[in-house]
Amino acid sequence: MRTVFLGTTSFAAGVLTRLAGSEHRPVLVVTRPDRPRGRGRRLASPPVADTARELGIELEQPSSVNDEEARGRIAGVAPAAVCVCAFGALIKEPLLSEYLMLNVHPSLLPRWRGAAPIERAMIAGDERTGVSIMRMTAGLDSGPVCAQAGVPIGHDDAYETLAPRLEQLGGELLVRTLDEDPPCTEQDDSLATYAEKITAQDRKLDPARPAAELGRIVRALTPHIGAHVELQDGTTLGVREAQVVPSGPPAGAVSLDGPRPVLGCGDGALELVVVQPPGRRAMTGEEYLRGLRR
Repeated sequence: MRTVFLGTTSFAAGVLTRLAGSEHRPVLVVTRPDRPRGRGRRLASPPVADTARELGIELEQPSSVNDEEARGRIAGVAPAAVCVCAFGALIKEPLLSEYLMLNVHPSLLPRWRGAAPIERAMIAGDERTGVSIMRMTAGLDSGPVCAQAGVPIGHDDAYETLAPRLEQLGGELLVRTLDEDPPCTEQDDSLATYAEKITAQDRKLDPARPAAELGRIVRALTPHIGAHVELQDGTTLGVREAQVVPSGPPAGAVSLDGPRPVLGCGDGALELVVVQPPGRRAMTGEEYLRGLRR
């Protein structure tokens, strides 16, 4: 099937790679414009742009995919389907209705519609998540589901271990959907939950909450966003890996007396296994404490 692919993130780039290796190799990839990144704020291409170039697929980076020029570029290659994954911008009419438009969404819809489905599933303590292939509509991830498959969320999973499994599953499920053209089923809106974008407040580890919950937050935000704890002197300490321990200092206090820092929580405590001080590299809790004691 002749396809066009719309996507932006590294997750979408993995799905694109699988699609390009199938009989449905895209004839055109559309992604977002280059953006400033990093401390130097240098312009950098989205991961999907880099992947499209590596694969030798024609690439467009319009300021808006809904502009007449961008829509004309898509129409010019006459796709039978437009495949979308983590594009990160609103797709509007008339583009939305001009093609069979299939979206790769990393959750078991209607659970976790929205911007951060992988992170929200982990933070909530879900035991399973997955990928849904749906037909896009004007609603937020509310279109009919054409295919769906699940995976377990392990107790030790972090985003960096779960997302690649979902990425691989998403690519396989998209190709299978294009191969088989299965019927699509409307979602039950009464079961919908929403995965709001991760905010600065979400990243802050609130010691009034249970340690088990904070541990899930650390895993869900590692390594791409990052969680942090506020120390007694008002500075923040990034937390890249942590483990729940049965006891520690009073809630809100950070003990620096043991081999690793320990954050007291509302229920239990959180041992900070890998941390990242502001402006420095990530290091073990032991390395961090040795530096403080010098």
